[in-house]
Amino acid sequence: MKICHYNEHEAGVVQDDRVYPIGQTLIGAGHLRQGYTMEEVINALVNQPEAMQCVRQVLKGRSVPLAQVQLLAPLENPGSLWAAAANYKDHQAEMKTASGGPDRSAFSKDDLMAEFFLKPSSSIIGPGGTIVIPKVSNHVDYEAELCVVIGKKARNLTEAQALDCVFGYTICWDISQRDPWGRNRQNTRNIRKGFDSFTALGPWIVTKDELPEPQDTRILVELNGKHVMTAHTKDMICGVRDHIRFLSSVLTLRPGDLITTGTPAGVAKLAPGDKLKGKIERIGEMTLNVAAEK
Repeated sequence: MKICHYNEHEAGVVQDDRVYPIGQTLIGAGHLRQGYTMEEVINALVNQPEAMQCVRQVLKGRSVPLAQVQLLAPLENPGSLWAAAANYKDHQAEMKTASGGPDRSAFSKDDLMAEFFLKPSSSIIGPGGTIVIPKVSNHVDYEAELCVVIGKKARNLTEAQALDCVFGYTICWDISQRDPWGRNRQNTRNIRKGFDSFTALGPWIVTKDELPEPQDTRILVELNGKHVMTAHTKDMICGVRDHIRFLSSVLTLRPGDLITTGTPAGVAKLAPGDKLKGKIERIGEMTLNVAAEK
């Protein structure tokens, strides 16, 4: 099932290029309050079986064409957005050449995951949004990543248990400033990756039954109509199960929390006027624009 956030902060289900509104039905059934958040939608669908039954009934009713709605970021204010660093060997090599930094080849998985950083919710934009290159920046890259959406409160999970707390998956664009502050300075990620518009999420959340194995899908990116990235999630150094095991050993994961899993190689510098298009198989695709700060 594809759960979307659209128009005036409404929740819907995307099916066959149509959007079925689910918010008012869930409110009427007592599963949501007026003015609900998407985190509350996730919590209801995961933890109240009757809520999912309501949604299935909605799919027999009225809908609108997907082309006629404005998709928003599926989550605009997640409790936390944890971002993995240097999680593909080819990207490690790419970044060491481009920006310097430590040689991570001898890092254990936990050493590498200890470099997780947080992205601010104020940086989030949705499908069709515009990445704004700040005046201070001389070099800004795109990074396209598989992003995990947590559905159940979780603490101290094993790798075997890890996917039990997952609601689904979306695409995360982790936009990254390289210069200034990025060369041989690894303690600046929260700033360099935290500018307004530097996190793009979408186009919706695909429930985990549609992607039962997160290490078995491809990431594809086009820049200005030219194919620039093909990657496979099997090539992650630390997989989704590793990430959930590690993070849940440190802190409590909650419904609506996000874990984005790092970019493969193929990142490139953005310029005003650029058009990005990214796809993750079995999730969907989204486009973004690029502009200079005024």
